[in-house]
Amino acid sequence: MASIGQLAAGVAHEINNPTGFVSSNLKSLLDYQHDINSLLMEYRRFITGLKEVALKEGFPSFIAQQVERIADLEEEIDVDFILEDVLDLIGECREGTERIKKIVLNLKDFAHPNEDKMQVSDINNGIESTLNVVWNELKYKATVTKDYGDLPPIKCYPQQLNQVFMNLLVNAAQAIEKKGKIMISTRVLDGRVEIKIGDTGSGIPKENLSKIFDPFFTTKDVGKGTGLGLNMAYNIIKKHNGTIDVESEVGKETIFTIRFPVE
Repeated sequence: MASIGQLAAGVAHEINNPTGFVSSNLKSLLDYQHDINSLLMEYRRFITGLKEVALKEGFPSFIAQQVERIADLEEEIDVDFILEDVLDLIGECREGTERIKKIVLNLKDFAHPNEDKMQVSDINNGIESTLNVVWNELKYKATVTKDYGDLPPIKCYPQQLNQVFMNLLVNAAQAIEKKGKIMISTRVLDGRVEIKIGDTGSGIPKENLSKIFDPFFTTKDVGKGTGLGLNMAYNIIKKHNGTIDVESEVGKETIFTIRFPVE
């Protein structure tokens, strides 16, 4: 994870540079387009008025023909639609650059390069940044519902907790065969931070529930799992003086519950 953190920081920096100037250029382009639209509207009013005068007073034929060609061209290219759509397209591009910025920031927050040490952290932010990093694994399999409570910052190893969230979220997606739900909730209960991550996937048989945190135990096909993910999650939670429990019903749902002391 330390190496991934260094890589993520480097990639984030490289992406931020071009994204920054693209975003800045799009803002300038939007301002220019507003000015051009204003100017074009004045041109169009002038042409409309000129056309009416030409019909009444008999302008020279070449002017009348030119006015007619401009009016026909406006209709042919549907200039009203273009003027409106250009602004929409620029707006969508700006939304895209903001999304890239957010992903880059989440990637940096997820990896926490050079910060594998105890520090005060916001658990909700950690879950959210991890969600964005693994979103490609989830978006085609599940609808994600989030119910974040008002949590106090807690002292933890944020990089390691993000690994726990990543394992649980990816496992949840893999447990769903076609389309399902992943549910995330956080709250404070009895002086402890409680995090629930559940899914409507295939579930875990009762005989396996007591083994899932054992090293090398896996129900996945050969080559698709090492059996170390949940064991690592268990050890990280234990390191934080916390607990992790699981409830599951085959064919219905699985819910992992993590609890940490606030202090």
